[in-house]
Amino acid sequence: MTDSASRRDFLKGAGAAAAASTLPLSMVKLAFADPAQDFTFAYISDSHIQHIKGNEFVRNWDRGLIRAVAETNLLRPKPDFVMFGGDLAQLGTKAELDHGAEMLSKLNYETHMVMGEHDYYLDLGEYWSRLFGDQHYSFDHKGVHFVVLNSILTFDEWTHERWPTPEQRMLEMAALDNPNGSPFMVGEKQREWLRQDLEKVDKKTPLVVFSHSPIQKIYKGWNFWTDDAEEVQALLKPFDKATVIYGHVHQIQYNQIGNIAFHAVMATAWPWPYPESYAQAEQHMPVLTVPMNRADPFFERDATGWQFIDVATGRVAMDYNLYNNTNRRVAFDATKGHPVDTAYQAEADRIPPQDHY
Repeated sequence: MTDSASRRDFLKGAGAAAAASTLPLSMVKLAFADPAQDFTFAYISDSHIQHIKGNEFVRNWDRGLIRAVAETNLLRPKPDFVMFGGDLAQLGTKAELDHGAEMLSKLNYETHMVMGEHDYYLDLGEYWSRLFGDQHYSFDHKGVHFVVLNSILTFDEWTHERWPTPEQRMLEMAALDNPNGSPFMVGEKQREWLRQDLEKVDKKTPLVVFSHSPIQKIYKGWNFWTDDAEEVQALLKPFDKATVIYGHVHQIQYNQIGNIAFHAVMATAWPWPYPESYAQAEQHMPVLTVPMNRADPFFERDATGWQFIDVATGRVAMDYNLYNNTNRRVAFDATKGHPVDTAYQAEADRIPPQDHY
């Protein structure tokens, strides 16, 4: 079966399951020379389950995760496993994490978890780890090496000494454009673990890294930023083809740095507006190596729908089936050496929006 035929078959089944859906859900296909080795996995992220009081939770965020889980269970072909990309909870409380874990327990697949900052900064991940296990780890599946990083750590002084209560620490890290915030990082100890883990992997093996923050430096004001991104990228550089898939930004984003392709997945809770629409304070964003179309931040359901991610031959192609916007495809262009948005890629006569920074 060709990749295009596989994609059509998937979208046919996915469309039947989600004809009226407005939720982002990613389906990732890894294709190999031997079709018997092909497999898919599903990706759900950023549910931000928020407790109100008693047994009351914010309904929209509840419904987002409930529906994503239900639609994942209806996928044909069935994925081999599910990734959850972080920020299950909004303020990291036991009530939020228990409620989210109960919803995720309805998934009919093995599920791997990524830690988000909203899961972490109340109790530094203690209860999340009791529910889900290690905060960073790796696993192999059908010839692909997968790595899960906890990329939302920060300086010890900020974490352990600055705040009078864990609740204030959580609120400070959860706020946007907050001068009291602190940049995310993987950290020296975890980078050393990653170095040792990758040392044992053949450099021709397809490598897929999952993180919550981008492992690149996009927009510091909103913490779309990992402070030691370059150090982590250096550990991925020896691999022929590496892909980083991340949540956190609630936006369609993609980029290419050397051999590393970066792709964001969207959230089940809400889509973020883009930095140029947020004018409370002057901000400056570096020009990305790959220009991107930025959709309307004031359109509530903009950039929501299905994502089909094809990692054929180790390079990523993402098909976005957007219910309230034009469908899009972002695919690696071998002639240009980076991902290209086939509908919106900026040409010489078009100024990409992020050039305004």
